Amino acid sequence: MSATDRRTPVVLVAGWAGATAATARSLLDARTVVVRHDLAEVTEGVVRRTVTTYDGRRESILELAHGCVSCTLREDLLPLLRRLGRQSRVDRIVLELDRTLEPEALCWAIENVEITGVVGQLDGPAARDVRIDAVLTCVDAAGWLVDATGDDTLADRGVLASIDDDRTVAQLVVGQVDYADALVISGSPADAWHQAKLLAILRRLAPGAPITWVPAGATPDAAALLGHVPADARRGAVFDAHGPLLRGQPSLDTDCGVTIVEFSATRPFHPGRLHEAVDVLLDGVVSARGRVWVATQPDEALWLESAGGGLRVASAGTWLAAMSPAEQAAADPARVAMAAMRWDERFGDRDTSMIALVHSADPSDIARALQWALVTDDELADEKTWQDWADPFGQWHEDPCETSESPYSESNREEQA
Repeated sequence: MSATDRRTPVVLVAGWAGATAATARSLLDARTVVVRHDLAEVTEGVVRRTVTTYDGRRESILELAHGCVSCTLREDLLPLLRRLGRQSRVDRIVLELDRTLEPEALCWAIENVEITGVVGQLDGPAARDVRIDAVLTCVDAAGWLVDATGDDTLADRGVLASIDDDRTVAQLVVGQVDYADALVISGSPADAWHQAKLLAILRRLAPGAPITWVPAGATPDAAALLGHVPADARRGAVFDAHGPLLRGQPSLDTDCGVTIVEFSATRPFHPGRLHEAVDVLLDGVVSARGRVWVATQPDEALWLESAGGGLRVASAGTWLAAMSPAEQAAADPARVAMAAMRWDERFGDRDTSMIALVHSADPSDIARALQWALVTDDELADEKTWQDWADPFGQWHEDPCETSESPYSESNREEQA
């Protein structure tokens, strides 16, 4: 943050379960506003908004034309952030997120979704008036690992942020931790072994994030925790799919059976064999993500991500080698520089780079399955036949086998916000 940045800082407090409300309330002071949008009835077109200050609490019921998170953000939350950010009596805004909200999607919306037609304001995103200071994620020690490694959908738990919300609980809770600048763990795991295993996972999902552990029902010292957030923390940044996968330098050692598996390849996957092989990422694996090169899609880089028992594949944009000179000139210079270091005369920057965070799987099984899914030497030499292969990853892929975009892809962010 620049020393001249006078935008009002925003702290996001996220979490599926745990001390979310207590953490947000602990940050309340005379010049802080705490905002919460309750989305329990959003599919019926009703959202309950609570604004809490040192002087009291105001609750409003919002009736939306379309019952969805997108409308809540565009019609109320983002304009509210702009208004609060311009008030001289407000030095900080705390957003206590509904349990179904992913902080990454909200941070993207704050930075990119234009708010127009507001009297007395220039059109533009909320980021004109506010900046993300930190994302705090709350974790329930007893239940988080079960949620993070299962395959229940939000609908299975009776919770929906929209009528067509098909996210899994694992996708939500893993994403909330992965995006955190600091973690608040509340309650107690089953025993010391489960506690150590939980910490090993969290420290690899959110490396560098300070952690505080509080008893169930206790109020954490969130202000002190914020003081330990490192200067180079993410703070709302949304990274490109072609950036480094090992953000924050997580430990690569094994601890309590928890380890990070890295896989890379300079030849493409056979689509059919990859479709079979990805099952290895859905058992004993907390999460996996990475860029994927599939032989039948020579122009399109794919983004693969899994959490617990669910997996999705979406577009990660065009390979540099498939771009026109003008498109290459407009590409991110950091991406171009990295690609130049591994440029192949035949295939350019096309490659595969993935990581998986395992908690009980055999890392060698994952490596073998993915290696088996790559094209063979004979297939590599016969490139003209690639387009004849059946491609289950089409536009694009979700496991169970349904076509779906990733909630983290750029086009889907635009739809959500």
